Order: sequence, then structure tokens, then C-alpha cells
Amino acid sequence: MSEQWSKFLLRVNVATSQRSAIDSWLTSAGLESWFLRKAIFRDNNGETKEKDQFIQEGDTYEWYWHGYPDNMVEKGRILDTNQEDRLVFTFSLGCPVTISVYEELGETIVQLVESDLPTDDETRLNHFVGDSKGWIFYLTNLKSILEGGIDLRNKRPELTNVIT
Repeated sequence: MSEQWSKFLLRVNVATSQRSAIDSWLTSAGLESWFLRKAIFRDNNGETKEKDQFIQEGDTYEWYWHGYPDNMVEKGRILDTNQEDRLVFTFSLGCPVTISVYEELGETIVQLVESDLPTDDETRLNHFVGDSKGWIFYLTNLKSILEGGIDLRNKRPELTNVIT
């Protein structure tokens, strides 16, 4: 039973090219267009990457969200990317998140798998449930941005207790 809590898989179909879908994940500018207020990537030498520079395996990141102060930061590492259809990075609790982009029935699919989650009761509540709820919203926003340009994020920090 605990294995069912150790990972989750989410998929969204997006009316865009596979290239456009994966590019939304591979640069600071791409991530900031639908996901983050600010994304900072650093290479193996600690040099900050330009906003439109592709990330690579070994890069580290700092991610900041709209609606939250700068002390709410997610730090992690890019574990793998082939720059074409796959990206793997550490996320909450250092657990890997794998992004895959592929075609299915003539549609572009963006798939997210967060795995290796601890299965104790606190983790199930705070990370399995919390992370999956967050990812559902942001994948919906990715679809909205790529298909029509409407950004669903709350960008007003004084407006609290809303979905974003």
C-alpha cells in the first residue's frame, strides 16, 4: 500500500508543438512565463545563466513563486535533460521530478512524475497531496499560457488564500 504514495503521475494535453512544450521547462524565461516569479540557474562553476540559456545536467536552481516572499525558495539540481523531450530535477525533499513530452493520438502530452516520496503519514499529507495539487494547477496554467496566453497565477502577494 505504501508504494502508491511514493510517486504520482500527472499528464496534460497541450495544443502546441512538442518543442514549445519542452522549451517552457528548459530556461528561466520559459519557467517564468507560466510557473515561477523568478528562476535562477547556475552552472557547475556557479555562474548565473542568462534567462534564455538552456539548462543542463548539474545546474543548480533557486525558484521563487508569485504570492510568496523571497524566503519561500525551492533549491535543487538538474539531474538530467536531453534538451528534446525529457527533464529530471530534484524538488521537494530532494525527490526527483521527471518531465516527459511526447505525442499521443496526435496531441502533445506533458507528463510529470514526482517519485521517491517518503511514505510516512506527514509526507503523504504535506508532499504527496500538497505537491500534486500544486503541480495540477501549474500544468493547467502551462496549458493555458501555451494555448491562449491567459496567465492564471495570482501575482498579488496581498491577496491570500487563493488557489495559487
